This record gives sequence, C-alpha cells and structure tokens, in this order.
Amino acid sequence: MRFFHAAASVLTLALAAQSVAAEDAATRKAIEVEYDTYLAPLFLDFHQNPEMGFLENRTAAKMAAELRAAGLEVTTGVGKTGVVGILKNGDGPLILLRADMDGLPVEEKTGLAYASKAKQIGEDGKEYPTMHACGHDTHITSMVGTVRRLAAMKDKWSGTLMFVVQPAEEGVRGAKAMMEDGLYQRFGKPDYALAFHVAAELETGKVSASEGIQYASSDSLDIRVPGIGTHGAAPHLGRDPVYIASQIVTALQSIDSREIGPLTPVVVTVGSFHAGSKHNIISDEAMLQVTVRANDEETREQVIATISRIAVNIGKAHGLPDNLPVEVKRLSGTPTTNNDPALARRLNAVMQRELGADAVVPFQQKNMGAEDFTYFVAADTGVPGYYFAVGGTTPERIAAAKAGGPPIAGHHSPLFQIAPRESIVLGTRAMVAAVLDLAPAK
Repeated sequence: MRFFHAAASVLTLALAAQSVAAEDAATRKAIEVEYDTYLAPLFLDFHQNPEMGFLENRTAAKMAAELRAAGLEVTTGVGKTGVVGILKNGDGPLILLRADMDGLPVEEKTGLAYASKAKQIGEDGKEYPTMHACGHDTHITSMVGTVRRLAAMKDKWSGTLMFVVQPAEEGVRGAKAMMEDGLYQRFGKPDYALAFHVAAELETGKVSASEGIQYASSDSLDIRVPGIGTHGAAPHLGRDPVYIASQIVTALQSIDSREIGPLTPVVVTVGSFHAGSKHNIISDEAMLQVTVRANDEETREQVIATISRIAVNIGKAHGLPDNLPVEVKRLSGTPTTNNDPALARRLNAVMQRELGADAVVPFQQKNMGAEDFTYFVAADTGVPGYYFAVGGTTPERIAAAKAGGPPIAGHHSPLFQIAPRESIVLGTRAMVAAVLDLAPAK
C-alpha cells in the first residue's frame, strides 16, 4: 500500500510537471504568435516615430490606447507625459512594471528598411533628427505584449499590476518627475518593481541581472568659463576662455587615479565644448558639458566637488578676476541603480527555470551606464526592485563581429540596432514569468 501511494505520488508529480511544461510552451508560443500578428507593426511604428524626453505626446497617446484596449484603467499626464495603467485581478501583491519610451536626438544611419527619418523640435526650440538609439521602442512594445498576455491569463495570477510608461529616461528626469507627481500616493506603493533594458552587447536568448549594483550614478554638469575678449593677434590683452577651458578639460582627467583610487570606478567625460565665433577673435566665454559616473554615493559627491575645485582654481590661476569666476552648475542626475539581492536571486532562478538553464548569464558591469529606474526603488521607498538586461544581438552577428566583420554598435550610436523579434519576445516572456512567480493565483 505504501508503495502504491509513493508510486501514485511520483506519477502525480510527473503529470504536474508535464502540465507545467506544456503550459509554459503554450505561453511562449502565444507570445511569439502575438509578436508576429500584432506587436511587429507596433514596433515599426514606434521605431519610425521616436520622440525626445517630455515630448513623447504621440507615443504616450498610443501606449495609453493600447493599455485601454487591453482593459486597463489608464491615467495620462503623470510626470508630464507619463502613462500609468492599472490591471486588477483579485487579492495579491501590487507589482510595478516599467518601460521607458523616449528617443534621442540622433540621426539614424543603420541603413535598415525601417530606419527613422523623423525630426522633432526639442525643448530648446531647435530641430533635431530623432532615433530610438537605445532600444526604448523595444521596451514599450514588449510592455504591450506583457499586458495583453497577462490580461489573457488572469486565472494564472492574482494581484494588481501597475504598468508605468515612463518619459525622459535619457535625461534621467522622467522617473523622478513621476514620483514627484505622486505616483505611489495616487496608485499605491508597489510590493515589487520590475524593468528591463535591451542590451546590444548581449546575445539574443540571454538575460542577465545583478544581485547588487546594476547601473552607475549619472550627473550632468555645465561649466561656464568666462574670458576677456580681445583680438586674436593680441591675446595678452585679454583672457582666453578657450585656452582656460582646455586646461580644465585636461585636468579633469586626473581625477580618476589621482584623486580617486585607481580601483574605484569613475568616469568624467566632457561631451561638449563650445566657444568663439571667428578665427581671429578671442571670445568672452566657453561652455563645457560634462557627465560624471560613479558606483557609490560617496565617490559621486567627491568627484563632483573635485570638478568644481579644479575648474574654479584653474580659472584663478589663469588670471580671471574675482568678479569673473568659472561657474559649475549641477543639473539632472540619478543615483546608482541597485537590485534587491533577495528578489534578484529569486527571479534569476525563475528566469533559469522558465527561459532555460543557459538563458541566464552572470552579470558583468561592462560600462558606467546609468538608469533613473532607481527613483522607483530608492532606499527611502522601501520597494524592492529587479532590473535585468535582455540580449539584443543575434549570435550570428556577434560571431561575425568577432571574426573581423562590422562591429556591434553601442547604445546611443547612429548605427545602433537590435533584433526586434528575439528581444521583444524574450523580454515579454521574462516579464510574464516574473509576475506569475511573484503573484501566483489564489
């Protein structure tokens, strides 16, 4: 009798395992079919119509319409152009799922048949070519796929889902704006927050997430270097801001290793240098735009203070009078993005189980990229977060690049491209798997 019960139990477990496997296969197939029949043209539309931060009016309206069509309660204008969709399905946790939607002022040069030819008037009143050069079109398309799939399988989960369509990630402004607009006060404080980013350097079929730091901090600084204008043939009669600013640019590179220990990751990049208008005129101003990256808050603040000290004192060393000091202005910024260790371990295991044992690769911080998702999961919110990377480049293209073929273009490059079907399908499968684990049916 004992043997019979044991055998029956084994049989029951085996049948259950077969049922789960069949169900997972059915879910994957449904997501793939959804892409081919519905999401593919949506992705092309988003890709060909990119909009810059806080100007995503068309994109926001289209996302709001998609969420409403799937049966969600939708609120627009959250944090300027942000959209929030709520899907309720009984008792259970409140889970935030975020996708950023803004493009970049970059002219696409991929040569793809569906390449963006769009232009847009920026917040500064100037016209820019625009491109989804960071894959946010992938993120929002996958969000639509996730919404539609979870709405179709309400018998498999229980709780409330908060879909956040975030503006202005590229300027690390949008998440903060949504939080300042009362995101959690208006829609509830989540029990978990999830997001992903397509990664051009990671091959399709793979996901990767840290159990700690996922992204560096980011700060933007403007440095105004005044001068005393004069004729280019008589530089001694003035103070040359181009020369002074050049000294500042060079000196800032001493911060890494000379001010901050060489084993502590730091990046100080001068991305813009503007001055003067004519060959033979020494102007009265130069402007620098600087980005600063660090992996912890102490280093972040130390670097910014050091930049200010160096810039101001180089100005003094070159004879700028006290009434014409070098000015350093700190603009938008975001702290480091850190995954909750326990949640990351749990969901990394889920990804391994649901996507395949070889789908999850160890996380490596390969650059000092930043993310403003951190505002949704900052320590003072008490919301555990899980942010993961989804592979965007096929193994064939990666192998060709390693063999001397065209290199894989990085994010923000005019040559940036990813494999949309593979990326969107995997991102959707991963998000669905995470929700089903965190909010099981009652």
